[in-house]
Amino acid sequence: MRFPGQTQVRFQAPALLCERGIGLRAANEGDLPFLALLYAQTRAAELAAVPSPDHIRQAFLDSQFALQHRHYVQQYPEADFLVIHQGDLPVGRFYLAHEIEDDLIVDIALQPHWCGQGIGAVLIKATLQQAAVHGRGVHLHVLHGNAGARRLYERLGFQVVGDTGSHLHMRCAPAVAGAG
Repeated sequence: MRFPGQTQVRFQAPALLCERGIGLRAANEGDLPFLALLYAQTRAAELAAVPSPDHIRQAFLDSQFALQHRHYVQQYPEADFLVIHQGDLPVGRFYLAHEIEDDLIVDIALQPHWCGQGIGAVLIKATLQQAAVHGRGVHLHVLHGNAGARRLYERLGFQVVGDTGSHLHMRCAPAVAGAG
């Protein structure tokens, strides 16, 4: 499934990332192989314990990525679907939807060797600041088992506001969003 036609990206790379040569650009169909690989990398630890042949695991990952991608572009057609890059090298994705009352971080993911370098934190802080200017909060969902991400979100002011069974729904209120 194609990305919705994006004529204007509303979220720009924060200066702190640009200074490090890291930017954002609108995702396109040419990015799908990278995004599928990134999806597989984010699921690697979870699937490592599952005894299955590589071709079965890969087929599962391919189908799950396709389902997730289809869901995202259908559910959030007006979202910013962004590729995080350093020069010409894609290193992650950042999907941000601007909803009626709040902004939603649909997804943020980095290749494993880019994690822990503050890229995600800078993007989230910039999202919070931008939302606060407009009196908006920011919300997201985090997998129960992703303790590292949950700690980051809590440090940035997010609080748990719901539980879907597999994910925690977290929100940062507008007053807190601008303080980061």
